Amino acid sequence: MYRVSLGDDGAELRPLEPWRAQEFLDHMNRGREFIGRHIALADAVTDLPSARSFLQSYAERAAADTGRIHGIWVDGTLVGGVLFRTMDVRMGTAEAGCWLEPAAVGRGLVTRAARVLIDWAVEERGIHRVEWLVAAENQPSIAVAKRLGMVRDGVLRESFPYRGRRLDMEVWSVLAPEWRAAREDS
Repeated sequence: MYRVSLGDDGAELRPLEPWRAQEFLDHMNRGREFIGRHIALADAVTDLPSARSFLQSYAERAAADTGRIHGIWVDGTLVGGVLFRTMDVRMGTAEAGCWLEPAAVGRGLVTRAARVLIDWAVEERGIHRVEWLVAAENQPSIAVAKRLGMVRDGVLRESFPYRGRRLDMEVWSVLAPEWRAAREDS
C-alpha cells in the first residue's frame, strides 16, 4: 500500500479500500451529522455492510478505471477523503469530491489531498477537465474549488433532491492547461 504525505503535520493520503470498512464506518459515525449537511455519503454509509459495499463499489470503479477513492489520515486516524466520483479517461473528464469530519476542518487537508488527486488525473491519466459539483450552500467546498483554481461554470437549479429538498448545484471546473499553468506559477 502507498501513502502520500500531505505536509509535515502528520497528514497523509491513502487508498480507501474495502478492508477498511470498519474504520470508514467509525469515521462516518464521528462526522455523520456534519458530513450529511451537504452530501449523501452520510446517508449511504450507516452500518458495516453499507460501508463495505460503498468501498467495494469504488474498488470496482478503480479496477474499471472509472473512479477512485482515497482517505485522509492525520496521525493514523481517518478524518476525511477525496474521490473521483466519476472518471472517463476516453472523454478526458472526471468529477472530484470530498468530505471531512468536524475535527479536521480548517487545516487545508482537502485542498492538499485534492491537489494530489488532480495532479495524478491530469499528468498520469490524461484527464483534460476536472469538475467539482457542490451544493450552492456548501461554502467550505466552494472555497476549496476556488483554492484549486477552478472556475465556476454555472448553477444547475434545484437539480439535486436531498433530504426532502431540491438543492441548487454549482459546477466548478479546471482544465488541464489551466492546472499545469497554475502549478508552474506556484
